[in-house]
Amino acid sequence: MILRRVTGTDKSVKERKGLKRKFAAYAGLTLGLILTAGLFAGCGKKDTAESGNVDVDLSIFAAKSLNSVMDEICAAYTKEHPNVNFQNNYDSSGTLMAQIKEGAKCNIFFSAGVAQMDELQNGYEAGSVVDDTRVDLLNNQVCLVTYKNSGTAVTSFADISKAKNMALADGTVPVGQYTRVALVNSKMVEGDASKPQDISDSDISKALGGLEINSCANVGAVASAVAEGANEIGTVYYSDTFGYENQLDIIEKLSNSLTGDVIYPIAALKGDNTTADELEAAKEFIAYLQTDEAMSVFEKYHFTVNE
Repeated sequence: MILRRVTGTDKSVKERKGLKRKFAAYAGLTLGLILTAGLFAGCGKKDTAESGNVDVDLSIFAAKSLNSVMDEICAAYTKEHPNVNFQNNYDSSGTLMAQIKEGAKCNIFFSAGVAQMDELQNGYEAGSVVDDTRVDLLNNQVCLVTYKNSGTAVTSFADISKAKNMALADGTVPVGQYTRVALVNSKMVEGDASKPQDISDSDISKALGGLEINSCANVGAVASAVAEGANEIGTVYYSDTFGYENQLDIIEKLSNSLTGDVIYPIAALKGDNTTADELEAAKEFIAYLQTDEAMSVFEKYHFTVNE
């Protein structure tokens, strides 16, 4: 039998082979731990999404008359759902509708007029109204107002020609459209009540004996103009008088027989870039707006719930 002496070099080779085996085993264990951690991490993300804790930015386009009440409701909702971040855009419903049709990202449209929602629901290139999400949520009422201690001779809508001037939302704005419908229905102005947007300020001024008209971009601008005394009278929603109790007097609340029903529809919208999380969050928020908790806030701001 031949005996082979183990040299220092052979010993080093064996040690290196041993180290390689240990390193391979360690690497395998580490890889297994990483894969296992990744698996649990993936499960954690899925659970988070399903539990509604994924951060979501919701873009809401809402009528100017909803500014204060929606700010309050959204703030309360965020306290209970900190993952939902609201980006609210307030203006006249006509202006908002035009922005949406031009491609502005909007997850929820809350209009002060049915016509604007109908137009979007009939189809537009940049997106669509999500099926089964539209709700005719609120009712409002058009009011003729003047500023405190104005001394106006106007005592009702029927004698607005006695005023020196009037703040009036333009024909693309729902409150301006409702006012024009009331003028036609009360036989004060000639025109087609089904197309109030076609009745111009000059038509109204001429019919009312030269009454000076201050054309306003939205109902908030009308309320401010009258409250500040820049205009003697104006037409706003009843909800717009909230917070102006010390600056505005209501001359008359116009009946719905003159203006037609003042309905506020809301719906979720989707476009090419709308994510599934955004759509789900939009649906959940619209559902929340129909709860007693949200309705009590709307009623505080002089809105009525559409039964």
